[in-house]
Amino acid sequence: MEDRINISGTQSARRILQLLRLLGERHKDGIKLTEIVQVTGLEPSTAHRLLACLVDERFADKDMVTKAYRLDVEAMQLGLWSMSRVPLVSHFRSLMQRLARITQEEIFLQVREGDYGVCLHREAGGQNRKFFSIEVGGRRLLGIGAGGLAMLANLEDREISDVYDRNRQAYERAGLSWPTLNAAVQRTREHGYSQIQDITTQGVSGLGFAFKASRSVIASISLGAATPLLPESRKHRLAAEIRLRIQEVADLVARRAEGEMEDGSHA
Repeated sequence: MEDRINISGTQSARRILQLLRLLGERHKDGIKLTEIVQVTGLEPSTAHRLLACLVDERFADKDMVTKAYRLDVEAMQLGLWSMSRVPLVSHFRSLMQRLARITQEEIFLQVREGDYGVCLHREAGGQNRKFFSIEVGGRRLLGIGAGGLAMLANLEDREISDVYDRNRQAYERAGLSWPTLNAAVQRTREHGYSQIQDITTQGVSGLGFAFKASRSVIASISLGAATPLLPESRKHRLAAEIRLRIQEVADLVARRAEGEMEDGSHA
């Protein structure tokens, strides 16, 4: 009997977390109950009951006009509290410092938040160069910037198309038509890393490397440099070294997470 109760409680917790992830991904425009049911596979009555609980606890908000759900203040407050010490930053800080020292260029750590990348950490390069406008806590649309393009290329084609459709005007203002962005995504997948030039800042180029921070979270480390300092030969050399170093840390983090999950399941 107790085991059945525990299984039921775990299942409910997973469903709540699934809803919170979905609301986070669709926070900008919101998402209606019918689409939530379609995406999650939950029964309408179950989805409605769980959403009602999230609304009561102010983790979700329901627009009374559009009937769309979004994250509410309690969920956002958790994010703000966590910004003071993000585990991902502690895992990658030393690597970023080493890359900034070796390359003498700016290094950025971002994580995907819905249609955006959020900057979690930044390491200045030599001479304290500062080319990009994004700061820690800043958000930038996926695909605009090297790190965001690397993360975008890791999504399914349909999801990329949906992201573009929801933000078409912003992409067009950045000079990114759908064919242009799609071509950049295909190049990123082909090379295993992204390359940008003169997108966010004139005269600045960047390299971006995406990786799985967890089963459901995509993150990236990117490098920004003055375009004359990033010729093709240097791009290829840096890309090979940076990808290897990032993967080593990402694999270590993944193994630790798996070990913690196993320990928890045996507790």
